[in-house]
Amino acid sequence: KEDILYSLKAWQLGETSDGSHLMAPAVKYSKRVNEPEYPEAVKLFITEEQKHGNNLGKYIDLLGEKRLKKDWGDTLFRKIRYLNTSMELWTITVIIVESAAQVFYKALHDATDCALLKGICNDILIDEAHHIKFQNERMFMIFKEKNFYNKAISIGLYAMLFFATIHAIWFAHGKALQAGGVNKSGFMNQMYYRFFKSMQFLHAPQ
Repeated sequence: KEDILYSLKAWQLGETSDGSHLMAPAVKYSKRVNEPEYPEAVKLFITEEQKHGNNLGKYIDLLGEKRLKKDWGDTLFRKIRYLNTSMELWTITVIIVESAAQVFYKALHDATDCALLKGICNDILIDEAHHIKFQNERMFMIFKEKNFYNKAISIGLYAMLFFATIHAIWFAHGKALQAGGVNKSGFMNQMYYRFFKSMQFLHAPQ
């Protein structure tokens, strides 16, 4: 409990966004590409993320613990999101964080003997797999619109964002990950594999 409680609370807080700052660029983007159904799909994505937050929050309540109202990692991530109006940056950021969530919730699952927490983690992991597929499909559409030079620049920026994000996550949640049997090297390798495997289309002929 001591190893995972802080991270459990922090990830629960991160899953509770109302999604309004994502909906604005989604609506703007959908109008640009003439895809009016896209915002509704994004709403469903947000609803599932909120479900994760609600389930984790109820679990924290059952433990007799207080939910976090503020966390430095969540605050930083929210500030970056609030300043961002680019659907591309939103999408690539979500892919990175959702990939990290897969590693984190699997580690959380393995760190506990509690059947309820394991069930919550399994439910989240099932959803995250579909979320990443959904975001990757959108990323493909955004990326293929770019010319050669913009693609090259974008790949470099994606890699920088990926590098910064995974180190911030390890710094904040390394203790919980290790409780689930994931050391730093294992986390970095899993993130590298998951992220770049899911982004294979960046190198595929268009």
